[in-house]
Amino acid sequence: MQPPISKITFAVMGSGSDEHLDLAEPIGALIAALGCNLLTGAGNGVMKAVSRAYARCRRARGVCIGIVPCADIDHRSSPAQGYPNEFVELPIFTHLPFSGKKGEHDLSRNHINILSSDAIVALPGGDGTASEVNLAVKYKAPIIAFGKNTAALANFHRGVVRVHRIEDVESFLRQHLA
Repeated sequence: MQPPISKITFAVMGSGSDEHLDLAEPIGALIAALGCNLLTGAGNGVMKAVSRAYARCRRARGVCIGIVPCADIDHRSSPAQGYPNEFVELPIFTHLPFSGKKGEHDLSRNHINILSSDAIVALPGGDGTASEVNLAVKYKAPIIAFGKNTAALANFHRGVVRVHRIEDVESFLRQHLA
């Protein structure tokens, strides 16, 4: 008999271009080891790296979920180019084109990323990641920022706890397993 599918979903947000392997890989493995679902924005960079690590270590209880943006405002039934990455098992296709500096706009999938997660880990990233952090604060969602140096997390909301060790991320996620 297989173990039940997890009802806990942890999101990882971060750069769409830089994989930050030293951060993303241990988090993907950690979420897999906890037997939880992983949710990302389904793209490249951190999203792909954490999903790849999750896929390599995954137990049968969780699934890799990707919230996919549409191509653009005029092509809402087509996914954005390069989405979803090949490690996403459950792509959620949206009609939402905005990200980056427009990441808090009502037409951004970032709202779904935050509202569909039991807890969020933010890795270094640009305007899109900062907007997801801001939305987590706005919606009062549990969030932690993880990076090896403070400068990489400087663009995030001041109220978000910043940690530098994977053990601190694990402790945070374990608090949200119940």
